[in-house]
Amino acid sequence: MSLTSDPPVRPPAVPDVAGRHAADDHAALEVVPVRHPWRWVAVAATAVLLAQFLNGLITNPGWEWGVFARFVTTETILHAVWVTLQLTFYGTVTGFALGIVLAFMRLSDSPFLRAVSYAYIWAFRSIPLIVQLLFWFNLAYLYKELQFGIPFGPGFVSFDTMNLVGAMSAAVLGLALHQAAYAAEIVRGGVLAVDGGQLEAAAALGIPRLRQLRRIVLPQAMRSILPNAANEIISLFKGTSIVSVMAIGELFYQVQVVYGRNGRVVPLLMVATVWYILLTTVLSVLQHYVERHYAKGAVR
Repeated sequence: MSLTSDPPVRPPAVPDVAGRHAADDHAALEVVPVRHPWRWVAVAATAVLLAQFLNGLITNPGWEWGVFARFVTTETILHAVWVTLQLTFYGTVTGFALGIVLAFMRLSDSPFLRAVSYAYIWAFRSIPLIVQLLFWFNLAYLYKELQFGIPFGPGFVSFDTMNLVGAMSAAVLGLALHQAAYAAEIVRGGVLAVDGGQLEAAAALGIPRLRQLRRIVLPQAMRSILPNAANEIISLFKGTSIVSVMAIGELFYQVQVVYGRNGRVVPLLMVATVWYILLTTVLSVLQHYVERHYAKGAVR
C-alpha cells in the first residue's frame, strides 16, 4: 500500500495593481527643466560688457595699433624677450635645485639642518625681491674681493667682486635665491602629501632609501608640486620685470626705453603685455602636458 500526497496548491497570483498605477502615474508626469532666469541675465550682462571692451580695443584710436604692429617684432624687443627667457630659465633651474636641498633639510632628522633651512626660508621670504637684487648688485661695495682658503685663516685664491658679479649675474643670483625659498616649501608640501605607509612598505621590502625617493616619493609628490611650481615659474617670468631697476635689457626695460624716446606709452605697454600673455600661455600649455604625464594611474 503506498501513500501519495497531492501537490501543494499555490494561491492565485495577485496582480500588482498598486505598482502598475504608480508606474502609470510616473509616466504621466511632465518633466519641466529648472529655470535659471538670473543666470541668463548674468550671461547677457557679461556678454555686453565683453563686447563693449572689444569694441573699445578696436575703435579707440588711443591704443595706436599701427605703432603696436611696428614695434612688436622689432629686433630690440625680440632680444629683450630672449633676455627675459634667460632670466626665467636660470632663475627657475637654480632656484628649484637649491629649493629641493632646502626642502629635504627641513625634512631632516637633524635639528641644526632644520633650523638653517627654516632661517633661510624665513629671511628670503621676508625681504622684498627688489631689495635683494640691489644688495647683490652692490656686492662690490660690501666686499671688495672674495677669498677661498682656510676658514678664518689665510686665503689662497681671491676674486675681485667688481668683475665677478655683473648686472646679469646679480639678477640671476637674486632671482634664484628668492625663488629657492618658495620652491623649498612647494617641494616639502608635495613630499608630505605622499602617504607614509608606502615608505614603510618599501622599507619592509628592503628597497634602498634613494630608490624609495626616486621611484616612490617623487613621482607621487610631483602631482602636488607641479601646479604650485608652475604658478611660481609664471610669477618669476613676470617678476623679471623688476630687474629693470638694474638697467638690464629685459622686456619691460626695453619697452620703457622705447616709449621714453617716442612718447608712445600705451602701444609700447601693449607690446610688453602681448608678449607676457603669449609666453605665459606657452608655459601653461607645457604645464598641462607635464601634469597629465604625472597623473597617469591617479584617481582624478
